[in-house]
Amino acid sequence: MKFLSLVSMVLLVVSCNKNGVSNKPLKTELDSVSYAVGMDVAKNVKLSFEDFDNELFIQGFVNGTDSTDLKMDATKAQELVRGYFQKKQQEELAKRQEEARKNKEDGDKFLEENKSKDGVQTTESGLQYLVLKEGTGPKPVGTNKVKLHYHGTLIDGTVFDSSVDKGEPIVHGANQFVRGFSEALLLMPVGSKYRLFIPSELGYGANPRPGGAIKANSALIFDVELLEIVE
Repeated sequence: MKFLSLVSMVLLVVSCNKNGVSNKPLKTELDSVSYAVGMDVAKNVKLSFEDFDNELFIQGFVNGTDSTDLKMDATKAQELVRGYFQKKQQEELAKRQEEARKNKEDGDKFLEENKSKDGVQTTESGLQYLVLKEGTGPKPVGTNKVKLHYHGTLIDGTVFDSSVDKGEPIVHGANQFVRGFSEALLLMPVGSKYRLFIPSELGYGANPRPGGAIKANSALIFDVELLEIVE
Protein backbone atom coordinates (compact mmCIF):
# COMPACT_ATOMS: atom_id res chain seq x y z
CA MET A 1 0.00 0.00 0.00
CA LYS A 2 2.91 2.37 0.69
CA PHE A 3 4.16 1.53 -2.80
CA LEU A 4 0.82 2.46 -4.38
CA SER A 5 0.62 5.70 -2.40
CA LEU A 6 4.09 6.65 -3.63
CA VAL A 7 3.12 5.92 -7.24
CA SER A 8 0.03 8.11 -6.87
CA MET A 9 2.11 10.97 -5.51
CA VAL A 10 4.57 10.69 -8.39
CA LEU A 11 1.86 10.73 -11.01
CA LEU A 12 0.32 13.79 -9.35
CA VAL A 13 3.47 15.88 -9.30
CA VAL A 14 4.40 15.07 -12.91
CA SER A 15 1.01 16.28 -14.17
CA CYS A 16 -0.61 13.04 -15.29
CA ASN A 17 -3.66 13.55 -17.50
CA LYS A 18 -5.98 11.36 -19.56
CA ASN A 19 -3.48 11.26 -22.40
CA GLY A 20 -0.61 10.08 -20.18
CA VAL A 21 2.29 11.88 -18.49
CA SER A 22 3.43 15.22 -19.90
CA ASN A 23 7.04 15.74 -21.00
CA LYS A 24 7.88 18.68 -18.72
CA PRO A 25 11.41 20.09 -18.52
CA LEU A 26 13.18 20.00 -15.15
CA LYS A 27 13.30 23.62 -14.04
CA THR A 28 13.17 23.53 -10.25
CA GLU A 29 14.48 21.36 -7.45
CA LEU A 30 11.00 19.92 -6.95
CA ASP A 31 10.82 19.08 -10.67
CA SER A 32 14.08 17.12 -10.39
CA VAL A 33 13.04 15.38 -7.17
CA SER A 34 9.67 14.48 -8.68
CA TYR A 35 11.33 12.98 -11.75
CA ALA A 36 13.88 11.08 -9.62
CA VAL A 37 11.11 9.59 -7.45
CA GLY A 38 9.30 8.54 -10.61
CA MET A 39 12.42 6.74 -11.82
CA ASP A 40 12.70 4.97 -8.47
CA VAL A 41 9.05 3.90 -8.59
CA ALA A 42 9.54 2.55 -12.12
CA LYS A 43 12.41 0.42 -10.83
CA ASN A 44 10.21 -0.94 -8.02
CA VAL A 45 7.39 -1.68 -10.47
CA LYS A 46 9.78 -3.81 -12.51
CA LEU A 47 10.87 -5.65 -9.36
CA SER A 48 7.31 -6.15 -8.05
CA PHE A 49 5.51 -7.14 -11.25
CA GLU A 50 6.41 -9.45 -14.10
CA ASP A 51 3.79 -7.64 -16.16
CA PHE A 52 2.20 -4.27 -15.42
CA ASP A 53 -0.41 -2.34 -17.42
CA ASN A 54 0.70 1.30 -17.29
CA GLU A 55 -2.34 2.48 -19.23
CA LEU A 56 -4.80 0.94 -16.75
CA PHE A 57 -2.80 2.30 -13.84
CA ILE A 58 -3.00 5.83 -15.24
CA GLN A 59 -6.70 5.34 -15.95
CA GLY A 60 -7.29 4.24 -12.37
CA PHE A 61 -5.35 7.22 -11.04
CA VAL A 62 -7.25 9.72 -13.18
CA ASN A 63 -10.62 8.16 -12.33
CA GLY A 64 -9.70 8.19 -8.64
CA THR A 65 -8.59 11.82 -8.80
CA ASP A 66 -11.85 13.18 -10.26
CA SER A 67 -14.07 10.37 -8.82
CA THR A 68 -15.60 9.59 -12.19
CA ASP A 69 -16.01 6.31 -14.08
CA LEU A 70 -14.72 4.29 -11.12
CA LYS A 71 -14.75 0.54 -11.84
CA MET A 72 -14.65 -0.36 -8.13
CA ASP A 73 -14.87 1.34 -4.75
CA ALA A 74 -11.86 2.11 -2.54
CA THR A 75 -12.49 -0.81 -0.17
CA LYS A 76 -12.57 -3.29 -3.02
CA ALA A 77 -9.42 -1.77 -4.50
CA GLN A 78 -7.55 -2.16 -1.21
CA GLU A 79 -8.74 -5.75 -0.85
CA LEU A 80 -7.57 -6.57 -4.38
CA VAL A 81 -4.12 -5.07 -3.86
CA ARG A 82 -3.68 -6.65 -0.43
CA GLY A 83 -4.81 -10.03 -1.73
CA TYR A 84 -2.51 -9.82 -4.75
CA PHE A 85 0.61 -9.14 -2.68
CA GLN A 86 -0.31 -11.73 -0.05
CA LYS A 87 -0.65 -14.29 -2.84
CA LYS A 88 2.72 -13.21 -4.27
CA GLN A 89 4.35 -13.58 -0.84
CA GLN A 90 2.87 -17.04 -0.38
CA GLU A 91 4.03 -18.11 -3.84
CA GLU A 92 7.54 -16.81 -3.17
CA LEU A 93 7.66 -18.58 0.20
CA ALA A 94 6.51 -21.86 -1.37
CA LYS A 95 9.11 -21.45 -4.12
CA ARG A 96 11.91 -20.85 -1.61
CA GLN A 97 10.82 -23.80 0.51
CA GLU A 98 10.79 -26.10 -2.51
CA GLU A 99 14.19 -24.83 -3.61
CA ALA A 100 15.60 -25.42 -0.11
CA ARG A 101 14.12 -28.95 -0.03
CA LYS A 102 15.63 -29.75 -3.44
CA ASN A 103 19.02 -28.32 -2.45
CA LYS A 104 19.09 -30.49 0.68
CA GLU A 105 18.09 -33.57 -1.29
CA ASP A 106 20.73 -32.94 -3.97
CA GLY A 107 23.42 -32.19 -1.38
CA ASP A 108 22.69 -35.31 0.65
CA LYS A 109 22.77 -37.46 -2.48
CA PHE A 110 26.07 -35.93 -3.58
CA LEU A 111 27.69 -36.45 -0.17
CA GLU A 112 26.41 -40.02 0.10
CA GLU A 113 28.04 -40.89 -3.21
CA ASN A 114 31.16 -38.84 -2.49
CA LYS A 115 32.05 -40.47 0.84
CA SER A 116 32.99 -43.78 -0.81
CA LYS A 117 35.42 -42.20 -3.28
CA ASP A 118 39.14 -42.92 -2.93
CA GLY A 119 40.83 -40.80 -0.29
CA VAL A 120 37.70 -39.10 1.04
CA GLN A 121 37.52 -39.11 4.83
CA THR A 122 34.43 -38.34 6.91
CA THR A 123 34.48 -36.86 10.41
CA GLU A 124 31.94 -37.55 13.15
CA SER A 125 30.10 -34.30 12.31
CA GLY A 126 29.60 -35.34 8.69
CA LEU A 127 32.34 -33.16 7.20
CA GLN A 128 34.12 -34.85 4.30
CA TYR A 129 37.62 -33.98 3.17
CA LEU A 130 40.27 -35.10 0.72
CA VAL A 131 43.95 -34.45 1.35
CA LEU A 132 45.45 -32.95 -1.80
CA LYS A 133 48.72 -32.09 -0.11
CA GLU A 134 49.79 -32.82 3.47
CA GLY A 135 51.88 -30.10 5.07
CA THR A 136 54.59 -30.51 7.68
CA GLY A 137 53.92 -27.45 9.84
CA PRO A 138 51.94 -27.08 13.06
CA LYS A 139 48.15 -27.33 13.20
CA PRO A 140 46.20 -24.21 14.22
CA VAL A 141 43.85 -24.01 17.18
CA GLY A 142 40.56 -22.16 17.20
CA THR A 143 42.02 -19.00 18.73
CA ASN A 144 44.67 -18.62 16.02
CA LYS A 145 44.51 -16.31 13.07
CA VAL A 146 45.51 -18.04 9.86
CA LYS A 147 46.55 -17.02 6.38
CA LEU A 148 45.07 -19.14 3.62
CA HIS A 149 43.83 -19.44 0.09
CA TYR A 150 40.40 -20.87 -0.68
CA HIS A 151 38.21 -21.60 -3.71
CA GLY A 152 34.52 -22.20 -2.97
CA THR A 153 31.97 -23.81 -5.29
CA LEU A 154 28.52 -25.33 -5.14
CA ILE A 155 28.16 -29.01 -6.03
CA ASP A 156 27.22 -28.03 -9.61
CA GLY A 157 30.55 -26.22 -10.00
CA THR A 158 29.24 -22.65 -9.56
CA VAL A 159 31.99 -20.52 -7.99
CA PHE A 160 30.60 -18.37 -5.16
CA ASP A 161 33.85 -17.00 -3.71
CA SER A 162 37.56 -17.45 -4.27
CA SER A 163 40.65 -15.80 -2.86
CA VAL A 164 42.55 -17.68 -5.58
CA ASP A 165 40.61 -15.88 -8.30
CA LYS A 166 41.11 -12.57 -6.48
CA GLY A 167 44.85 -13.25 -6.29
CA GLU A 168 45.12 -12.42 -2.59
CA PRO A 169 45.11 -14.82 0.40
CA ILE A 170 43.04 -13.89 3.43
CA VAL A 171 43.87 -13.64 7.14
CA HIS A 172 41.02 -14.70 9.40
CA GLY A 173 40.30 -16.29 12.75
CA ALA A 174 40.38 -20.08 12.47
CA ASN A 175 37.08 -20.40 14.35
CA GLN A 176 35.34 -17.61 12.44
CA PHE A 177 34.47 -19.50 9.25
CA VAL A 178 31.39 -21.67 8.78
CA ARG A 179 31.47 -24.66 11.10
CA GLY A 180 32.67 -27.27 8.58
CA PHE A 181 35.45 -25.00 7.30
CA SER A 182 36.71 -24.22 10.79
CA GLU A 183 36.62 -27.89 11.77
CA ALA A 184 38.77 -28.79 8.78
CA LEU A 185 41.33 -26.06 9.50
CA LEU A 186 42.11 -27.61 12.88
CA LEU A 187 43.02 -30.85 11.10
CA MET A 188 45.42 -29.20 8.65
CA PRO A 189 49.15 -28.78 9.25
CA VAL A 190 50.54 -25.56 7.77
CA GLY A 191 51.45 -26.17 4.14
CA SER A 192 48.48 -28.48 3.56
CA LYS A 193 45.89 -28.27 0.84
CA TYR A 194 42.55 -30.02 1.46
CA ARG A 195 39.33 -30.30 -0.51
CA LEU A 196 36.34 -29.95 1.80
CA PHE A 197 32.83 -31.26 1.18
CA ILE A 198 30.59 -29.47 3.65
CA PRO A 199 26.98 -30.51 4.37
CA SER A 200 24.53 -27.62 4.51
CA GLU A 201 24.11 -27.90 8.29
CA LEU A 202 27.88 -27.32 8.66
CA GLY A 203 27.75 -24.44 6.15
CA TYR A 204 25.17 -21.69 5.84
CA GLY A 205 22.16 -23.92 6.47
CA ALA A 206 18.75 -22.46 5.70
CA ASN A 207 19.90 -18.82 6.05
CA PRO A 208 22.67 -17.91 3.60
CA ARG A 209 23.45 -14.31 2.76
CA PRO A 210 20.49 -12.89 0.79
CA GLY A 211 21.12 -12.36 -2.89
CA GLY A 212 24.26 -14.47 -3.06
CA ALA A 213 25.01 -17.57 -5.12
CA ILE A 214 24.63 -19.82 -2.07
CA LYS A 215 20.99 -20.82 -1.62
CA ALA A 216 19.26 -22.34 1.40
CA ASN A 217 20.47 -25.84 2.34
CA SER A 218 23.32 -25.84 -0.18
CA ALA A 219 26.21 -28.25 0.29
CA LEU A 220 29.57 -26.55 -0.32
CA ILE A 221 32.95 -27.54 -1.71
CA PHE A 222 36.15 -25.70 -0.77
CA ASP A 223 39.74 -26.15 -1.84
CA VAL A 224 41.72 -24.73 1.09
CA GLU A 225 45.47 -24.15 1.30
CA LEU A 226 46.77 -23.26 4.76
CA LEU A 227 49.74 -20.93 4.25
CA GLU A 228 50.66 -19.94 7.80
CA ILE A 229 49.53 -19.33 11.34
CA VAL A 230 49.69 -15.57 11.77
CA GLU A 231 49.18 -15.38 15.54
